[in-house]
Amino acid sequence: MKKNNYLRSLVIASTFTAISIVLTRFFSLMITPEMRIGFGTLPILLSGLFFGPRVGALTGIAADLVGVMINPFGATIHLGFTFSSMLAGFIPGFVHFNIFKNEKKHVNKSIFISILLVFMGVHLGLNSLWLSQLYGNSIFVLIPVRFVKIAIEAILTGLLIFVIYKRVISYIEK
Repeated sequence: MKKNNYLRSLVIASTFTAISIVLTRFFSLMITPEMRIGFGTLPILLSGLFFGPRVGALTGIAADLVGVMINPFGATIHLGFTFSSMLAGFIPGFVHFNIFKNEKKHVNKSIFISILLVFMGVHLGLNSLWLSQLYGNSIFVLIPVRFVKIAIEAILTGLLIFVIYKRVISYIEK
């Protein structure tokens, strides 16, 4: 990859980081301390899909750490959420670039598998564990309550990614 392409990737990934911070910290709805509805994961997923697992992971880490510094939502920093955010960028990049070898004919499968793994594995599994540690609630109480919210977010995020990916990929590949 040429130096110009590295710079271009860095700028776009940084933009995704900024969009994630804004969507998570300012355009999310806090229902309870354990439940926030928003689309802050969407730009992190896109970063992984467009640029691969390393850039996606770094986008997730940067979005979480900078976001906590800007607006912590009253909670102390918990590196488990940083790890989850990192996985939200790493998993789509790994699935798309390593499993499906960045082939355009498999992009729909990459998106579907990534959404499933990130939302059901990371958000429902790991984030429920981190919340149970933070607030002292049983993980077995949190998972059923969070399942419906996460399923709806996964469906909406998946639909948005399908639409955005198709429209933005030609700009990214220039």
